[in-house]
Amino acid sequence: MAQLCFFAGTMDCGKSTLALQMDHNHRARGLVGVIFTRLDRSGEARLSSRLGLSTEAVEVGEDLDFWETTVAQLSAGARVDYLICDEAQFYTPEQVEQLARIVDELDIEVFAFGITSDFRTELFPGSRRLIELADSTQVLQVAALCWCGRRATHNARVVDGVMVVEGEQVVIGDTAEPVEQGEVEYEVLCRRHHMRRMSSTSAHAAALSADVLPFDLNACPVPPPV
Repeated sequence: MAQLCFFAGTMDCGKSTLALQMDHNHRARGLVGVIFTRLDRSGEARLSSRLGLSTEAVEVGEDLDFWETTVAQLSAGARVDYLICDEAQFYTPEQVEQLARIVDELDIEVFAFGITSDFRTELFPGSRRLIELADSTQVLQVAALCWCGRRATHNARVVDGVMVVEGEQVVIGDTAEPVEQGEVEYEVLCRRHHMRRMSSTSAHAAALSADVLPFDLNACPVPPPV
């Protein structure tokens, strides 16, 4: 019986690497699949990992219908044994429902990979629907680390070194290269430092200050409720 499996985690926990490995393992056994992704860091219609591995993929626009696309391929005589769906947090709830229908009615395995929550600690709509519908949800065990060394559990958006918690849910940024003025980057934080709005940049600034100790929590107090 085919299943809809959701592999979830923060940034830097190896989701895209696992997606590429899973595709390789299935192809090595003679199975045929289709890879989908949306807003990948390397550009349109690519699935890539931060380890430098990448492959071609089908770009998922908001108007893509997984059911119609898969049925069209099968009707044309193509073989489809499984779907790899990366960056699934950016899919619409309707697209996730289409994936569930593919599993149930076409008996095709679907492996979805994505971040669960955004920089505001709110669930992405696609991830929420996957958690609601998936046959299994697995949290990846590769531990992404906060700047303090603790396990990272939250994604943070940083603009000019300052962590922000307001704005559009989807803004593409970089996680590796230094940002230019006004550009966006992301980093992963433990809950403690996410709640205190303490990115690696602000922590470094606090450590250099003569007024505070490096880990003095008063340097970045918990923001008051809005």
